[in-house]
Order: sequence, then structure tokens, then C-alpha cells
Amino acid sequence: MDREIPVSVKRKRIRKHLLLSAIAVASVMIVSVAVSRFMNDSLSLSAIHVAEVDRGSIEISIAASGKWSPLTEEIVVSPIHSRILEVYKTPGDTVYEGEPLLKLDLASVETEYRQKLDERQIMQSKLVQLQVKLDNTLSELIMQKQIKEMQLQQLDNDLESENYLDSIGAGTTDRKRRAQLAYNEARLELQQLDQKIGNEQRSSEAELNIQKLELSIFDKTLAANARLLKDARILSPRKATLTFINNQIGAPITQGSEVAIVADLTRFKVDAEVADGHRAKLSVGSKALIETGDEQLSGTIHHIKPSIQNGIVQFTVIPDDTRQHPDLRSGLTADVHVSYGRKQDVLRIPFERQFVRYGKGVYTIWVLNGNRAEKRQVSLGESSYDYIEVVSGLSRGEKIILSGMDTYKNRETIQVKQ
Repeated sequence: MDREIPVSVKRKRIRKHLLLSAIAVASVMIVSVAVSRFMNDSLSLSAIHVAEVDRGSIEISIAASGKWSPLTEEIVVSPIHSRILEVYKTPGDTVYEGEPLLKLDLASVETEYRQKLDERQIMQSKLVQLQVKLDNTLSELIMQKQIKEMQLQQLDNDLESENYLDSIGAGTTDRKRRAQLAYNEARLELQQLDQKIGNEQRSSEAELNIQKLELSIFDKTLAANARLLKDARILSPRKATLTFINNQIGAPITQGSEVAIVADLTRFKVDAEVADGHRAKLSVGSKALIETGDEQLSGTIHHIKPSIQNGIVQFTVIPDDTRQHPDLRSGLTADVHVSYGRKQDVLRIPFERQFVRYGKGVYTIWVLNGNRAEKRQVSLGESSYDYIEVVSGLSRGEKIILSGMDTYKNRETIQVKQ
């Protein structure tokens, strides 16, 4: 039969079991600490990105941000208050110059234009009537002058006859005096008539000029109404792509409101902006490198806005050629690097954007020294699209770590394994 195990034996077995468990747990912890310490004390060279310090030139540039937009874009506005009756196109359609985009209610505008055409015809008829009236008045005066000239000629003959008769003693002094008086009176009347004709001619010309000027002013108003009527037909101003159209049939349209936008989507520009502290580094004609996604294009600054808004300077960069980049779209973001100078024979490190976010200043950088990496204070200067200038802290041929090293921010050195 079985015998009961003594209590002392049971206690001895329990103490032995607990001791073995404690030893096992301590062993696991020691191994874990050792592995962790080994991992934190070393770094694989294949797991980091390394760059070498070299010497060369730097195309100094500033970085700006921007968005792509069509190089040529035209907004079509309504020149009148109206409402939309019909819509002929949809966004994305290719439209041609003079092609109708939508139809507005033009009844009131057309009625006003026809009324002005009638008014012009009336004004033209009045001008013709005035011309005829003035011509008749002037013709009557000229006819009166011709008659007066003939009368004066007859009186001159009578005066000569009286003078002859008086010289041979056959006339009288009274008849000679009356003939002279009649001749002088007729001559004064002829002079008065000449002056009246001249005045009438000048008055007629002035009156005609006034009427012609009023007609000319009216014609300009009529031409403006004709242009208004033409513009109100909402035609495409050029061959382009329709990017926006107000397609709300029946909607009221105010004068000056946008009804459509057409754009040439074969050529683009970049509307960029940068902090106003860099304004002096921008100039029209400066070269720029445009980066959008995996695309890189060279371009030129075409325009700089003179005003500064909220500490931002806006400028426009036109790429040299966008035909080889069919994936460009309006609204895509872009990084713009504007060149404004050049430095020769300087120490430099690569400006690799997936790793480097350095600007001008002093930074703590990990430098490889044999099989170890060490922290070092490095002063960096100007930068370009490709390189950053090293002012101090590094020598030619040294290698630095570009990868993120936040895990080791509390360490001063670390082992590097090949």
C-alpha cells in the first residue's frame, strides 16, 4: 500500500522547482538584454544610405512651391443681365473659335439694337434734308448775286452814258448824280450779298459738321451695341478645351459673371510662391528647375507679381517644353528650384530629398569612421537642386549617413557592421 509523503520532503521538492524556474527566467532576461544591447550597439551598413563628401561647384538656388495651370486660359463672361436658355457644350469638349457655347435670352438686347438702327436711319434722313435745305438756300443767294451783278453792270453803263452826255452838254447834273447814286447803292448791295453768301456757307458747314458729329457718336454707340449683342451670344474666343461652363438652364446671369472658361491644355505654366525674404533672389529670365512627381523640366521665370501678400511673393515659371510630358495636368503640385548664383570649388554633399531636409545652419550629422559611426557638428551653407555646401565640420572623402538615425539619438557612437 502507498505511504504518505512526509511534509519535509514536499517542501524540499517545491523549493527545488521554484529555484529552477527562477534560474530559467533569469537566463531568458540575460539573453534578451544581451541581444538588445548588441542590436543597439551595432548597425548594418546595408541598412543605411551613405554619401561621400566631395568638392565641386554648386548652382545656388531657392526652393519654392507651386501648381501647374494652363499657359493660356480665357474666362468668358456675360456682358448683360440675362438668363440661360440652352447649353451646347460640356467641360472637356474641344471648341473652336467662334463656336457657340451656350445661348442667353437676348430679346431685350436685340429689340434695343433694332430701335437704334431705326434711329440711325432717321438721323441719316435728317442729315440729307439739312444738306438739301442748305444747298437750296445757298443756290438762291448765288442766283441773287448773279442778278445783282447784271444790275450793277447795267447801272455802270447808265452812269457812263450820263457822264458822256454831261461832257458834251446834252445831260444834266441831276441825272448824272442819280445815276452815280444808283450805281453806288447797287455795288454796296452786291458786297452785302457776297458777305451773306460767305456767312451762309460757313454756317452751313458748321451745321452739317454738328449733324455729322452727332451721327458719328451715335454710330459708335450703335457699334458698341452690336459688339454687346455679339458677345452676348457666348462664342468660344479660340480653339481650346472647355474647362468650365455654367449649365444651369434658366438660371439668371448677372453682367460680368463667369459663364465659361476655355484653356489651351497643350502648354502649361507653374504659378509658384516663396517667402518674401527671397524676393531679391528672383528676377525675370532666371532659370528654374521644375519637379513634379517623377517629372523634371527646365523653365524660366516669366513674371513676378510686384505686390507681396501675407509675406508671400508670387511668380510664374514657364517650362521650356511640355510636349514630352503628356501626364501634366492643371492643379498638380510642383517644387520649383530657382537658380540665382554659382559657387566654384566648394565642399559639398548630395541633396537627396528622400533623406535630406537640411537648410543653411549647423546640424548634428553621423559620420563614418572606420567600423564606427560618430556624431559631429557640421555647418552647412548654400544649396542647389543636387548639392548642399559644407562650410565646416567635414573633409573631402569622408562619408556621412543620410538615413534617419532617430533610434540612436541618445548615442554618441555606434558600431557599423559590413
